[in-house]
Amino acid sequence: MQKTKKVFIILFVVLVAGLSSIVANRYIFPHLATTKLFAKYDFLKKTAADVTVINKTEQVYVKEDTSISKVVGQALSSVVNVTSYVAGEKKNPLLKNGTGLIVTSDGLIMTYASAIIAENASYKVTTDNNNIYEATLLDIDVYSNLVFLKINASNLSAASFANSDDAQPGEKIIAVGNDSPVYAPSFAAGVLSSFQAYYNLSEKSVASSEKMEGVFSADLNTQEHFIGGPIVDYSGQIIGITGAVSRDNRANFFQIPANKVRLVIDKEIKKEIATTPVLGLSYLPLTKIYASINNLPSETGALIYSASGQQGLAIIANSPAANAGLKIGDIITAVAGEKIDANNTLPDLLYRHKKGEQLELTILRNTQEMKINVQL
Repeated sequence: MQKTKKVFIILFVVLVAGLSSIVANRYIFPHLATTKLFAKYDFLKKTAADVTVINKTEQVYVKEDTSISKVVGQALSSVVNVTSYVAGEKKNPLLKNGTGLIVTSDGLIMTYASAIIAENASYKVTTDNNNIYEATLLDIDVYSNLVFLKINASNLSAASFANSDDAQPGEKIIAVGNDSPVYAPSFAAGVLSSFQAYYNLSEKSVASSEKMEGVFSADLNTQEHFIGGPIVDYSGQIIGITGAVSRDNRANFFQIPANKVRLVIDKEIKKEIATTPVLGLSYLPLTKIYASINNLPSETGALIYSASGQQGLAIIANSPAANAGLKIGDIITAVAGEKIDANNTLPDLLYRHKKGEQLELTILRNTQEMKINVQL
């Protein structure tokens, strides 16, 4: 019995040793022979002969969150439904629903002008918890076409805006809207197509000194359902507000950058919307190529312009521009010492000032630089 047991033990040891030798020769030694530390030993090189060592590489797939509502969750809580109607009109109250955004926790609401009926209308605002509030129209900002209303509420979830200068064309974005007859958010995923530095919110073919210039464009379907609502990047930050203007009887959609939206909100909070100045002229924003083609003395600035070449169509009668003696063909190159360029457009520079202020404009007239004072 003792002998049998010893035989089994010996066989087991031999079996384990044999298997260990096979594993070592087949897998461990060949692998060691490929390393810098052990490659110099000849006996390891022999074990690597006729053996291919494969380094396995794993591909790890990270699944993108397929729920858009999760991405925009934070922004969504500040989106409201704005209902505009004509009070007392029982047969045809002219109901219209548009998207709005809570911008302060005490009930300041912002939307875009064409998202609601502005003239002789009454307003109700529905929040994300389906509470309905009477709303009062406060201001319409001519520069941006943004509209402000006020509801009697507190502790609301206010929108948080990102630094839109960080937004880059090609980024994926999500548009949020709420223009149905009941509170029902809608979404569209797309791409931030470009930043159009010289796009002016004027409804004419020429730019207006009173209208914002410089907007995003986006590749989104059915943008009319998102006017007044936010566009959100995939980190959940609001980078713009969807708007539209009509040109040649067609709606042109764009996104107002968050940084410009913030300037307008600040003016509204300070109750300074009514102090926004008017210069009163039409112009073409100059680019390097336009200046080259037309042999102009400056590659940047605002060329006072009318397609017909008529002074009266380029400069509004009795406007600050007219009273200051500005003329068609003048190129405004600076406002109060700040140079006009793609990052500081004529309307943007003017918007920082107030009615009643006196500004110095730097202009080029027949290649001669001049300083002209304008009483806004």
